[in-house]
Amino acid sequence: MIHQPIKPAVVGSFLICLLLAAAGYMIPGENLHPFSPALIQMVRASALVLALILLFETILHIQLLNKILLGMVLGVVLGLQFGAQIAEVKPVGTAFLRLIQMIVVPLVLASLIVGTASLGDPKKLGRIGIKTFAYYLSTTAMAITIGLLMANIFQPGSGLSPEAQAQLLQNYQGQASEKMAQMGKTSITETLLNIIPTNPVDALSSGKMLQIIFFAIFTGIALTIIPENKSRPVIAFFDGLNEAMLKIVLIAIKIAPYGVFALIADAVGSFGLDIIFTLLKYTLVTTGGLLIMASIYPFIARTFSGISPYKYIKAIRPAQIIAFSTSSSGATLPVTMEVSEENLGVSNNIASFVLPLGATVNMDGTALYQGVASIFIAQVYGIHLGVGDQLMIVLTATLASIGTAAAPGVGLLMLVMILKQVGIPLEGIALILSVDRLLDMFRTVINVTSDLTASVVVASTENQIQPPEELRS
Repeated sequence: MIHQPIKPAVVGSFLICLLLAAAGYMIPGENLHPFSPALIQMVRASALVLALILLFETILHIQLLNKILLGMVLGVVLGLQFGAQIAEVKPVGTAFLRLIQMIVVPLVLASLIVGTASLGDPKKLGRIGIKTFAYYLSTTAMAITIGLLMANIFQPGSGLSPEAQAQLLQNYQGQASEKMAQMGKTSITETLLNIIPTNPVDALSSGKMLQIIFFAIFTGIALTIIPENKSRPVIAFFDGLNEAMLKIVLIAIKIAPYGVFALIADAVGSFGLDIIFTLLKYTLVTTGGLLIMASIYPFIARTFSGISPYKYIKAIRPAQIIAFSTSSSGATLPVTMEVSEENLGVSNNIASFVLPLGATVNMDGTALYQGVASIFIAQVYGIHLGVGDQLMIVLTATLASIGTAAAPGVGLLMLVMILKQVGIPLEGIALILSVDRLLDMFRTVINVTSDLTASVVVASTENQIQPPEELRS
C-alpha cells in the first residue's frame, strides 16, 4: 500500500498543537496571567488530544493495534512527566469507556438468548454449562493457590517499615472504611438467591449482570421449547440486535488509541512512582504471580486446540489492551467476543454463552491478587495463617468470584469478605489501596485472558472451533 506524502500543513498543525500543549503544561499558571486556570486547562488538553489525532491519523500510517500500544506508552510517559495535571484528558478516556459500557447489557442479553436458543438441546446446554463452570472454578482455585504460594515464599509483608505502614494506614483509612461499608452482611444463601431476578427490567436498567445472565439463559431455553413459528422471529430479533452491538464495537474501537492514552495517563499521573517504591515487594510478588498465570493459558489453549502459544498471545492482544486500560472485564466483553470469534475461530454459539458468564464469574487475576494481599496484610500485622486458614482463603475467594460485578475495584470488596472469614483486621486494606488501581489493570488482563481460553477449551471439546491456519503451530 502506497501512502500519500505528508502535507506540510499537517506537520505544521501537529507542531503547533504540540507546542501549545507543552507550553500549557510546563509554564507555571501564574506566568500565563490574565488567562484563567480553566481556560488554560481546556486549551492545553485540547491541543494535546488534537496533536494525538494528527499523529495517529495523518502522520503515522500504522495498524490500529500499534496505535493503541503507542497510545498506552505515551500515556505512561506523559503521566509520569506531568503527574496529576494530565488528569484533564481523562474525559476522553471516560467517553470511550462509556461508549463500550453502553453496549454491554444489550450485548449480553442478546448474545446469551441467541447462543442458548441456538444450542437447541437442553442436554447440550447443560453439558456446555458444566464444562464452563468446571474450567472457571478450577482456574480460579489454581490462581489463588499460586498467589498464596508466591506470598508464602517471598514474604511481601516482611519488608514494610513501621513508618510506611503508619503513613499508608493514615492516608487511606477513609477509603478503606468506605469499602468496608459497601460490604453488606449478605449470606451465601442470599447471594445465590439474588441471582434470580424479581424484575428483569430492573436488572437490565441496573446492570445486574448475574440476573441478566439468568434471565437470558432461561429465555433461550424457553425459546427452544415453544413452537418454532413463534420462537423464530424472537431469535431473529435478538440476533439482529447482537449483530448491531458488535458493529458498534468496531466503531468504538477506532477511538481506542485516544481512550487508552487518556485512561493510562490519568492512572499513572494519579499514583506516580513513589507509592510503588513503598510497596515494591508486594507489587512485584503480585505481578509475578499474574505473569505466571498469563504464561499458563497459551499452553492450555494449545493442548485443546493446537494453536501456537506465541500466536495465541498475539491473537488475543487487542482484548488484553482494552482490559488493561479499562480495568473492567465487563467493559472489555464486546472486544473479547470479537477476538474470540474473529481471531480464534470460536463459534458464536460457544462465545456468546461462555464469555458473558466468564466476565461475571471468572476472576482468576483477582483471585490471585486476593491470595497475595491476604498474606501480605497478615504478615504486616504479625498474624500467622495456618494451612487451614489458607485453604479457607482458597474456598472463600473461589466462591466469592461468583456473584461479583465485572467492574473496576470489585476485587477490594471480595478481599473484605476473605479478610473477615479468616480474622484479619479489615482496616488492613488501607495498606494496599494506593497501588490497587495499578494492580487492577494487570489482574483484569488475566481475567479476560482466562475467559478467552475458556471459550477455546469449551469450543474444542464441542468441535465448534476453526482457528485460522496461521495460528496453528
